[in-house]
Amino acid sequence: MNLLYAYELHCHTNEASRCGEVSGAEQARAYKAAGYTGLCITDHFFNGNSCIPKDLPWEERIDLHYKGYEAAKEVGDKIGLQVFFGIEVKPLSLAAEFLAFNLPRAWWKAHPDMLEWDHETFAKEAHAAGGFLIHCHPYRQAPYLPPTIYLYPDCVDAVEVINCRQQGEKALYNRQAYEYALKYDKPMTCGADNHGSPAVDNCVGGIWSPRILKDEADLCELIRSRQHYLRSTQYLFDDGK
Repeated sequence: MNLLYAYELHCHTNEASRCGEVSGAEQARAYKAAGYTGLCITDHFFNGNSCIPKDLPWEERIDLHYKGYEAAKEVGDKIGLQVFFGIEVKPLSLAAEFLAFNLPRAWWKAHPDMLEWDHETFAKEAHAAGGFLIHCHPYRQAPYLPPTIYLYPDCVDAVEVINCRQQGEKALYNRQAYEYALKYDKPMTCGADNHGSPAVDNCVGGIWSPRILKDEADLCELIRSRQHYLRSTQYLFDDGK
């Protein structure tokens, strides 16, 4: 019998994301109860919807940003849920946002100037350090975003083609992301973009892995080599009818 293991790639906590509704500990318990093997905490960075105070020293801000992940991992270690670290980052003030993985805390601390980096600079520096970038919800349109869509196929390693918050009429954004990934031959991912709990997002976010992953680097290699499966496809075709 071939087993598949569920991993969520896009999840927020109220420790670091202003839009987060629950703690990292609560997210970990909810995902374990929903049958997931692993969970990636990807809170918004400082130039996004972050709740970390801006007037603190840079390194202290980085440590505070890790609180949601640390809370989830502490619980995950006790209940048998793998918890990996990522960040949803929006270089400069443009609309495009990346999920950044496999970058250690020391790297984030070493670059207090990164809030001034554009997307190309961020991608160059992240990749030089072994980072892996997923372009999340690339076609999303919302009041908090500029009206122009920015695409960076040369900067990203994969594309989030299913964002589970994009349902009904918003599923169009998923279909556009799917076509974008096809055009540039990018690995595809799915994420709940969860701000509350798996119950809120119907427990369909993330990917299936054919093996239990070792760490964040293994997760990135799984996606890069396209050995994974999208955990849900209905949000590509749901037109709200």
